[in-house]
Amino acid sequence: MIRLEGVTKRFGAVTAVADASLCVDRGEVVALLGPSGCGKTTLLRLIAGFERPDGGTVETGERAVAGPGTWVPPEQRRIGMVFQDYALFPHLTVAENVGFGLARGLRRARVAELLEAVGLTGLDARYTHELSGGQQQRVALARALAPSPELVLLDEPWSNVDPFLRESLRAEVAEIIRPLGVTAVLVTHDREEAFSLADRIALMRDGTIVQEGTAEELYFAPASRWAAEFVGAGNLLSGRVERGTVSTALGSFPANGSSGDGDPEVEVLVRPELLELAPDPAGSAEVVAREFRGHDVFYRVLLDGVELVSQRPSNEIVPLGARVSIRLHEGRVPVLR
Repeated sequence: MIRLEGVTKRFGAVTAVADASLCVDRGEVVALLGPSGCGKTTLLRLIAGFERPDGGTVETGERAVAGPGTWVPPEQRRIGMVFQDYALFPHLTVAENVGFGLARGLRRARVAELLEAVGLTGLDARYTHELSGGQQQRVALARALAPSPELVLLDEPWSNVDPFLRESLRAEVAEIIRPLGVTAVLVTHDREEAFSLADRIALMRDGTIVQEGTAEELYFAPASRWAAEFVGAGNLLSGRVERGTVSTALGSFPANGSSGDGDPEVEVLVRPELLELAPDPAGSAEVVAREFRGHDVFYRVLLDGVELVSQRPSNEIVPLGARVSIRLHEGRVPVLR
């Protein structure tokens, strides 16, 4: 549905997107995930046609829409857009916002269909200032879907929504989009949003896509130390690989992701949930900090001068200052270079 090849966009001396390439299958939900300023929204605007690339090509629906000698304006790309601030018309009602741009003969039936789909039936005569943030977002989504686009782009759609509502709104958007078979690209800096909603994630840094994959692939097999730290908390330990085994301060285990023996200065990623703690007066580690989060607890543990993070269920309470022994739970422990 989308193919980007070597796309570059500059604003003066600043390169916002640098040689980015990405493919999105039809019906797939893909998240562009990365820190603020990494080029996510610019890449989305290049797909939508709000920006012209300085290099590379953009294809949507197997049709070239931007590239050398090619330019298709945004209104001809069959793309729906949900903006960060929703961009609703304050002087129009909900029904008028959703039906804006539709042919008059189709408007009433299509608006009623979409308002039912997004759970806003009966609110068609209200104005946007009379709606909650979550309701405004659903109006924006309905308006984006009104012309039956092949592709919907969402630019940080939950940034203006109460944090307590975000989880339910994410679920609602997925329930609306997936049955329609619409291809969707979501921009977010929140890994929880990307992990919970997307089929696949494109991780961006400094204008470039540095890794693609499912949430599980990014979490358990990051391509670099930066990727490992960005997508979740982790313990990075130095070690050495010999005969397929890496030796670290935590012990030795299979060297997943390393092909050679005797690799100098390799790093091993151990996710916090893999470290099990057992109170032990003779244990070699000490709990130096604890953060209770309700469903789980984050512990900071000092082992031979190295601070480690352990994430345990909240029914496994270990007191602050306790001596503990550490056991590595069975799981994937990748070696980073």
